[in-house]
Amino acid sequence: MIYLIDNFLDKQFLQITQNYLNEPFQKVISGGKDFYVLDSNEDFDKYILSLLEQKEGVELENILSFFRVATDKLDTNWRIHSDLNIKGQRPDRAIVLYLSPKELEELHGTAFWEHDVYGKELPGEITNDQYDRMLEADAEILEKWRLSSVIGYEENRLLSYPSSYFHSKFPNKGWPSGRKVFVMFYKFK
Repeated sequence: MIYLIDNFLDKQFLQITQNYLNEPFQKVISGGKDFYVLDSNEDFDKYILSLLEQKEGVELENILSFFRVATDKLDTNWRIHSDLNIKGQRPDRAIVLYLSPKELEELHGTAFWEHDVYGKELPGEITNDQYDRMLEADAEILEKWRLSSVIGYEENRLLSYPSSYFHSKFPNKGWPSGRKVFVMFYKFK
């Protein structure tokens, strides 16, 4: 199930978080792709987890979390993928929390895709090698995918989805000042 929560952070906490995002993002290469990230801190992660636990009604464990930026020049690949393997673990869910004010008028946000072989999600029994090969071969070839839906970008909107779902940012780039988001991969305890 995909769900979203608008106005996820209270206004004061959102402003503090947005101020932190003025720090420089660092280039990280993962899976042969460039990402621009900023570390989150443990207190922020715990706060987000506590809000998610209230929503989901279960105790959660964070696997990985960070802030990420995409601009009109940085991180402009489609990179359609599934988050079924994060740091050697299989998260149950992933979130994207849209933090920067939106600057595009056209539809943008997070796209969900259907693969021409696997459908809407990566099967749990796939091996890590099969996963890596499929992403390397198919992540940028739009002919292998059918756009299923787009969850629209709104500042302070949280989007949560099963980590097995195929997705990407939409469109494949941000705007000059940056599409800044918080990303977390978590599992149920």
